This record gives sequence, structure tokens and C-alpha cells, in this order.
Amino acid sequence: MNDIVIRTENLSKKFTIGSQSNYDTLRDQIAMGVAGFFKSRKRGAESPNVFWALKDVSMEVKRGEVVGLIGRNGAGKSTLLKVLSRITEPSSGFAEIRGRVASLLEVGTGFHAELSGRENIYLNGAILGMKRAEIRRKFDDIVDFAEVSGFIDTPVKHYSSGMYVRLAFAVAAHLEPEILFVDEVLAVGDVAFQRKCLGKMGEVARDGRTIVFVSHNMAAVESLCATARMLTQGRITCSGSTKDVIASYLSCIPKVTHETLENRRDRRGDGKFRFTDIRFLSEDGMEMEVVQAGQDVQFSVGYRASDRNLKNVVISIDIFAQSGQCMIILNSELVGVDFASAPTCGRFTCRVERFPLSPGTYYITLFGMVNGSIADWVQQAAILTVEAGDFYGSGRMPHKTHGGFLVLQEWNL
Repeated sequence: MNDIVIRTENLSKKFTIGSQSNYDTLRDQIAMGVAGFFKSRKRGAESPNVFWALKDVSMEVKRGEVVGLIGRNGAGKSTLLKVLSRITEPSSGFAEIRGRVASLLEVGTGFHAELSGRENIYLNGAILGMKRAEIRRKFDDIVDFAEVSGFIDTPVKHYSSGMYVRLAFAVAAHLEPEILFVDEVLAVGDVAFQRKCLGKMGEVARDGRTIVFVSHNMAAVESLCATARMLTQGRITCSGSTKDVIASYLSCIPKVTHETLENRRDRRGDGKFRFTDIRFLSEDGMEMEVVQAGQDVQFSVGYRASDRNLKNVVISIDIFAQSGQCMIILNSELVGVDFASAPTCGRFTCRVERFPLSPGTYYITLFGMVNGSIADWVQQAAILTVEAGDFYGSGRMPHKTHGGFLVLQEWNL
């Protein structure tokens, strides 16, 4: 038992959707109390507005273990880390944590916006129970790792999301916590910094510290974690070696994508609009079941809005390999296309010449923003099947074993 640093038993967390304000009158409180008494007399009765983000989660993590948490959007991964980090309290069950904890959750957690980067480093160290001299010894390493030396005395509210994440990760990794919780905030940073973070987490793990790592990048999870847990609708449905758990997770994705996109519940965003469907079209507008490598293709995404006034819309169609590795990002903002306004329903279409992926099965994630806020985000929204095609015009078809990405090339001797 001395080796167990994280233990949960029947850990559950529920939220009430559309709960009323706390500013009720005495009459309201009495009425709700009476109603609650009679409801409790009905065996098994529960408000339809209650959502269980976690349900009876029991697990143990040993000292020095690196554990991956995987699952779809809304599976409960982030909620579990927030409960373990003591950011939110469980509704029932309990969690026992032995050791000093540092958490790198969503952007904004753990930093005071009005304080400078320097002040936040010392504040976080103090929260972890470190002495000022200890923090001072680590200070230069933190700043160098985060690459924010020119802004270290600037209030962090003026930082870009990338700067914020770099500093947050550097603080969490360098202040020597015994347990480190990392959520999928690394997606904000650039690719080079992601590699740097993964390297640092590997170094932390080799020092014998415990890491719980949440990510949709299966390649990163497999390279970093020895064991994994899969969450499905708030419950742990698979536990064991990382390879086996990832295989179980990937086997579930085809079932998910057969659900009607418009009715999918595992999505994030404020709902100003929702994606309704995605179609793959040939150059002449004919719908296709599969796409050939080297073929011109149009990705057509339908949507429906709850807001009549959609302004500054950004659409991203992200294509992932089965391993979770991002292969292609089709993003309207990156190519300078500005959807200043959009009607309440319609279709966004992106045309790609000579589709460059080798034969295989890929997953599509849809992401949309309105005025800088996430409106809809659906992971594994659809399956894309790519078959062999004459990409190079040589009459020789690329095989799926020839790598994921095809590029035009010239050879000379």
C-alpha cells in the first residue's frame, strides 16, 4: 500500500444542467425542500437534468507510474483530473492522494491573471510548499524552458495562449511535484514545444515521479505511458497495458461515427452553431464513399446555427491517422479566408487538389469558432477511407505501407 499514491473508490461527480440561481427566497427554499422530500420517496427517481460526469470510478496508481487517460469528448477525463487536483469536490466516493501535486489543466488554471510571470512562478511554488530559495534555484530553468524571458515581468493576462501554456508547463514540470496531472493543453503549443514537453515528461517519469496524462494523441500516450485507463460516459471501461487500451479505444470509434453527427452529444462548444453532416465530393460535385489518393476532393460540412448573427467564423477540418497523429489541418483562418458573417444554416466547403494521403482509414475532427469562442468541436466526427490512386501519374499505386503522406517529387542523376 505504501507504493499507492493515488487511490479512488466509487468516485462520482454529478452536475445539474440548467440549475437555478442560488439567490432563492425563503418560500422557494421551503418549496424545493418539500418537493425534494417527496421525490426522495420515489425509489430510483432522479431529476432528468442530472448529468453524471463520473460514476463509480475506482483505480489505483503506484509511485513512479505514468498513466494515460483516454476517451471521447465528455467521457469524464478532465473532470477526474479536476477532482484529483481538488479543483472540484466529488459528489460521492473518495480519492486519496499521497504526495505534492502539480496540475496542468486547461489554460487559465493555476495562474493569477493580474500577476506577472515572475510572481506567478513564486506563487505556484509557495502553493506547492516550496521555500523561496528552492524556487529561486529553479527560476532560470523555468524561464529558459518556457522561452518567455522578455515577458517574465509582464502580467500573464497579456500573454498569448501559447506563451501561457509554455510557462504553465515549465512551472509544473520544474518545481518537482511528486505527482503531475497533465490535460490536453499541449495542443495549444507549436509542434516543437510539444516534443520538448513530451521529452520533459519522460525525464520527470525517469526521476520516479507519478504522471497522469490526458491526450487524444494516441502516439504520445503510447510513447510516454506504460499503462492506461479508458473512460466511457464517466466510467472506467478498460484498464491495462497502453497498447491494449488504445486498441480497445480505436475499435470503438467506427461505432461512434455511425451516429448522426447532428445528434452527437460528445461535443464541446457554446452551441452558437452545430455541425450537422460532412460529405466528400468529387470535382463535379458527386458524393463519394471513398477518396482516391491524388484525386481532387471537396470536403463539404453542413451546419445549423442557434444565433442569427454569426460573425468571424473559423472552420477547421482536421484529419487524423488511426494512431491519433494529426496528418492534415484544413483551416480557413490559416489560409487567410475570412468568413465575416454566415447565415443561420448552410455548408462550408474546402477543396483540396491531389489529395495527398496514402491508402488507409483516417478520422476527421470538426472544429468551429465564432468571434474567438469555440462554437462546436466534435472529435472523430467521421471516418475517411482513402484508396490507392495514381498520385504520381506513373501508373504505380502507392501502398498504405509507403507512409502516410504523399508529396510530388523530381529525381535526377
